[in-house]
Amino acid sequence: MEVKGKKQQKLLPPGLSYLADNITSKHNLLGAARETKARWAKDLRFGGETSTVFFAGCGYQYAGELESLMALIRKIDRSEIAGVNTELAMNLANFQKKLGIDAAGIYRRIVGRGSNDNAQPLRDAVKVLRRLGIEFGYLGEDEPCCGGPLYYFGLHRRFEKHARDVHGQLKEKGVRQIISIIPSCTNTLRNTLPQATGKHDIEVKHFTQVVAEHLHSLDLRFPREVRVTYHDPCQLTRFMGLEDEPRQILRAIKGVELVEPAWTKGQLATCCGGGSGFEAVFPDLSQMLAVNRARELVETRAQIIVTQCPACIMQLKTGVKELGADGVEVMDLAQILAMAMEN
Repeated sequence: MEVKGKKQQKLLPPGLSYLADNITSKHNLLGAARETKARWAKDLRFGGETSTVFFAGCGYQYAGELESLMALIRKIDRSEIAGVNTELAMNLANFQKKLGIDAAGIYRRIVGRGSNDNAQPLRDAVKVLRRLGIEFGYLGEDEPCCGGPLYYFGLHRRFEKHARDVHGQLKEKGVRQIISIIPSCTNTLRNTLPQATGKHDIEVKHFTQVVAEHLHSLDLRFPREVRVTYHDPCQLTRFMGLEDEPRQILRAIKGVELVEPAWTKGQLATCCGGGSGFEAVFPDLSQMLAVNRARELVETRAQIIVTQCPACIMQLKTGVKELGADGVEVMDLAQILAMAMEN
């Protein structure tokens, strides 16, 4: 049963409270202005059709800022900033936000990677879907946050209200089908949100499903011979059962050799330590898990680690860097596909 009111606020870690308030007030994890949400797509031309939409989600749109914020939280957690701990810092950020001061935003602008490079998987996914001949639109600044973290934080009543708002916004735009790229958003939109609203009138598919359905019509060739390994995002594999599709796609690409750990794959894949706010509450443990999973994947002697989740990519990049595995890249499957379609 969900704890209510002030007791709930006291039990919820400050980092999660900060993220939850951002979702409900700004419709994104970081609390950034909504006009910044669609900047990754500024050079892409979408029509006005919204019966089928591409759902970008928060992760890739704010990947650079999230990485910078996590770096700050880890420094605080290790007491590298004298006299400050994580809980105090996040409480201070919440207090300043109530005063209209976005302290985390100021930090993001100082050290954040303002480049859109982190959103490349979104642009590549759009390119792939268009090459498949699929017609779809994009809601841009009007795209709501799915609100999934509210549910995972235990804020079920807040999530239910948010879910009704999201469903209403999507229906108002005439949305009947969603193609989503982020596993947590996809699972929320497909399963958790309908359970909360009782509405099952929007079809939701993950990007991988859509590509797998058209795989027979594709001639894919990677620009060079390469060994890749695949990391299963928890929600994609365990919550939605999409285990075989990404591997079918990778095996269909000429020039790609898929190599995997002996048993830590699929349903038994080791967690990277990211997602659901875990990084904000247990930053050091999160990094330990990232290094552990990166080591398992690097030991396959793969040159590219492929996955399909911005949180996993952030974690695995951290793990690879800590291991000093300079020759190993971490990429989204959409990037691999876009490269394979160009040849």
